[in-house]
Amino acid sequence: MDEKLIQRLESAVSRLEALSVGGGVSLGDGEAAAALDPSIIAFDDLRLQFVGRVCTAAEKIGGQVLDVTKIVEEAFEAQRELLIKIKETQKPSMSGLAEFLKPLNDVIVKGTKMTEGRRSDFFNHLKAAVDSLTALAWIAYTGKDCGMSMPIAHVEESWQMAEFYNNKVLVEFRNKDANHVEWAKALKEIYLPGLRDYVKSHYPLGPVWSATGKVAVSAPPKAPSPSCPMPPPLPPASLFSSESPQASSSRPKKGMSAVFDEINSGMPVTGGLRKVTDDMKTKNRADRTGVISAGEKERRVSSPSFSKAGPPKLELQMGRKWVVENQIGRKNLVIDDCDAKQSVYIFGCKDSVLQIQGKVNNITIDKCTKMGVVFSDVVAACEVVNCNGVEVQCQGSAPTISVDNTTGCQLYLSKDSLETSITTAKSSEINVLVPGAGADSDWGEHALPQQFSHVYKNGQFVTTPVSHSGG
Repeated sequence: MDEKLIQRLESAVSRLEALSVGGGVSLGDGEAAAALDPSIIAFDDLRLQFVGRVCTAAEKIGGQVLDVTKIVEEAFEAQRELLIKIKETQKPSMSGLAEFLKPLNDVIVKGTKMTEGRRSDFFNHLKAAVDSLTALAWIAYTGKDCGMSMPIAHVEESWQMAEFYNNKVLVEFRNKDANHVEWAKALKEIYLPGLRDYVKSHYPLGPVWSATGKVAVSAPPKAPSPSCPMPPPLPPASLFSSESPQASSSRPKKGMSAVFDEINSGMPVTGGLRKVTDDMKTKNRADRTGVISAGEKERRVSSPSFSKAGPPKLELQMGRKWVVENQIGRKNLVIDDCDAKQSVYIFGCKDSVLQIQGKVNNITIDKCTKMGVVFSDVVAACEVVNCNGVEVQCQGSAPTISVDNTTGCQLYLSKDSLETSITTAKSSEINVLVPGAGADSDWGEHALPQQFSHVYKNGQFVTTPVSHSGG
């Protein structure tokens, strides 16, 4: 008999024995029935196989890595309890669902607090683990009108942002500590293939609520509840936080987009203007002599009317160009309502992360510092100009990536983008990371040359990269 099947049967028998001994619980109770439910047994197998592996790796590391791994384990325990309750509870309202999922939400909030404040040496571990917990929100899917992706797609999309930090762990400790590499690989396998395959097998259309069970208790009304208790694609502070980042399509339009919307609304353009009377005109005002004093001239020269760094922007202009400007310390920026005819221009951002979900025509990253950009597909090119310490990850395909006048650039390529043409000019410290041959293989890191040798031969100059030998 298959060894895995034997372990599952032994696990089910042990749970039944514990229930029967601990207080005379009858087999008709929901907890006892859930012990034999195939979906609960499969979820226990998921925890034993995948979560157990990452916990074992974390125990070898200790410290904050072990602490955040325990939170991951606690989150999966909370989801198991919710899966059991779902089989005994009728489908709640939206406000009732938020209260029902509160135990899972509290665990995620506790994990998020570990990533706040002063950045530790294991920040990438913390972010990867905490951001991955967003995948557990598949349980909040209530139908196609709730605003979430289907459960399987939600798990895959949620892992993408966590993978950004998980890859950093793999690169940092690849040749330093095998325990950290094992931890990062085990964390990914929890979700891909672990949780994804579990949801695909048991809940591809979302959780199945009881038709005759008890009614979930709604939370007392404190504020208008959201239209759908779902987390955004990027890792939020909690599942139902009022400060979670909004998708770009749901934000109120600003700048020129708002101006054109108002013009096209059909309302009179001059409806909100005030009438200028004669005494308000400059030529009739006694306090305006038309003579500029020397003191006023000095004040105008010394105090400009604008600041060097303008207000932060994330908006679609003229329906063709996404503008992301002056974002500082924002790790949860998302552009999810885009198409192949639109371009993305990122300017003056610092210590932020932007995820572009969908195919766009062109991406330009200009004058950014410590900026991370994750995109799916680009039609024309991705350009990095005048930047310092940026990281760009291509999850789909990109014909061309150009790096100009940049110091420090990490390029992560997917298997679909290995044929990308990379052009560099006046740049240094450029590293390209490519996936390994197998699913468990390490990422391969390649440094692009920044020194060249030019030799005059046969009537022309021959240029070759300079290579340094350790001999």
